[in-house]
Amino acid sequence: MDHPPEAPLDAATPVVSAFYDRFPYPGDPLQDGPPPGYNWRWCVDSVVAAVDGVLPPRPRPWRILDAGCGTGVSTDYLCHLNPGATVLAVDISAGALAVARERTARSGAAARVEELRIEQRSLLDLAGEGPFDYINSVGVLHHLDRPEEGLRALVPLLRPGGLLHLFLYADGGRWEIHRTQRALALMGVGTGPAGLRLGRELFATLPETNRLRRHHEQRWALDTAADANFADMYLHPQETSYDLERLFRFVDQPGIRFAGFSNPEVWDPARLLQGELLERARALPARQQWALVESLDPDISHFEFFLRRQEGEGAPEVEAAAWSDTAPQALSDEALLAAGGECNRCLWGWPSTALLGPDLRPLTLTEEELALMEALEAAHAGTPIGALPLAQGPAERVAAARRLLAERVLLLLKA
Repeated sequence: MDHPPEAPLDAATPVVSAFYDRFPYPGDPLQDGPPPGYNWRWCVDSVVAAVDGVLPPRPRPWRILDAGCGTGVSTDYLCHLNPGATVLAVDISAGALAVARERTARSGAAARVEELRIEQRSLLDLAGEGPFDYINSVGVLHHLDRPEEGLRALVPLLRPGGLLHLFLYADGGRWEIHRTQRALALMGVGTGPAGLRLGRELFATLPETNRLRRHHEQRWALDTAADANFADMYLHPQETSYDLERLFRFVDQPGIRFAGFSNPEVWDPARLLQGELLERARALPARQQWALVESLDPDISHFEFFLRRQEGEGAPEVEAAAWSDTAPQALSDEALLAAGGECNRCLWGWPSTALLGPDLRPLTLTEEELALMEALEAAHAGTPIGALPLAQGPAERVAAARRLLAERVLLLLKA
């Protein structure tokens, strides 16, 4: 059921809605059957395990909001990666939602979940919905006239302890994009078909040595092959971007805490430095390490991260060091052997010793590691790792489990 707002709460809403009616985004092709591959950030089990280090016991009937679902690419994955969940997907563009409904119908998304609702609504007008365990809002808030109002609208929809995944543009990696946008606006090409034609013509016309042309051809040509994607990048009528300092001011709102980047490898100084320089970087507090990475890598084009709604008044802030694998890796051998676990749903080629891991990178398991995971899958839920019927001693199990944790193949269960 659609609920188009009578009076948009954000000044950009009518303009942005009309833009996406012309260019339904993202422009991923429709196909029959489940979506290809996976994105672990759309699998709530994987997200919770990454943020907390452990999963709650089953059942986990997650309630999920896809706030700004566009043509339904994220909605499709959210349904297929979270079987049994309840999913509400909203967007302001009727044109994009028509594609989303066709996409999810052809993929069989609704059959994977307890309930799927796809509705034309603003994320600013969802009072009475929720509470949600997980809200996905990727590439949405930065298209509001007042992005901070979008964040304030989403936070109350989370249950205490619930997680919000955001994706916002970063200034540094959009230097060339911003200049192209301004050039096209100065020439008055518009945000319709003429703008699309002239935008593509611009890159063909500029000298081959021109920085804007080289940047587009080397980095964005493939991503913007679809017209909707090109228009979203270069013709969008409303956009805000951030640097790291402004980002943390943006998320500094009552009731929520930063819970970690969802692409933490990007913010690791070891990606850029070594030797004494890396040692000096490692000695910095986390925020300063991230600021260093931002300074050294001007190609970072976006921020993607998790926010958590506080459990209650005075709840402690989630420290970045507690995010990812560090907490479970710090378990004693005895605690690890006493823990239960599950296999990460976001693995390509499972079960096998040759896989693609959660970040779609090649991963090779030993026969002992594969045997441990297969024994976990065959055992009763919550069976301790130390009690699995395996011809492996405690030391072998601990070594295998620690590597499986580090590679995020194994997800631990909360005792």
